[in-house]
Amino acid sequence: MNKIISDISDYIFISDEPEKVDAIFLPGGSHPEQPEYAAELYHKGYAKWLIPSGGVSVKRDKWPGVRSKAEIYTGDYQSDCAFFIDVFAKNGVPIDAIIGEDKSRHTRDNAFLSRKAVDESGIDIKTALIVCKAFHARRCLMLYQMAFPNVEIKVCPVHCYNITKDNWFTTENGIDRVLGELARCGNQFVGDMKSYLSSITNN
Repeated sequence: MNKIISDISDYIFISDEPEKVDAIFLPGGSHPEQPEYAAELYHKGYAKWLIPSGGVSVKRDKWPGVRSKAEIYTGDYQSDCAFFIDVFAKNGVPIDAIIGEDKSRHTRDNAFLSRKAVDESGIDIKTALIVCKAFHARRCLMLYQMAFPNVEIKVCPVHCYNITKDNWFTTENGIDRVLGELARCGNQFVGDMKSYLSSITNN
């Protein structure tokens, strides 16, 4: 593989093996594979809490609809969070294991409003997994690490849009998605990173 492609792939597509943690974070989305996988991990005893996040994307005026398995998930969903909670319910997750937030409009909100929801719930999280789209992994990890600086976080991704570490560079959609993520991992972090670096160098 070309080294430029492999370097980008290694940076963007983070993937860890699941391990037992306190909670699983789910940044917003409209693919059921994400909450289905989190539900599977929950039932296997990997986490006590599931923390779905997401309202309506800042790019849209309404929720876009279910991207796959729409014949199973047929609710009148108004947010990513509502959709994820219904997927959890249909996959046997008890409601008292879920701490959701439905106001976020982008990934930074997913992380920081999840932090607000966790703080308000009073639960203590020391370790967590993020279940997100594979090409979204690096940006999710960076933002959730900033929102939860004292939590050890790993990423267990799912593949959506048929975009993987091994094939993203073979289609126009894959290239656009991954290079878009690469750009956002720089330009969306200027203010947050300056604040973060200031906090750690002054302590």
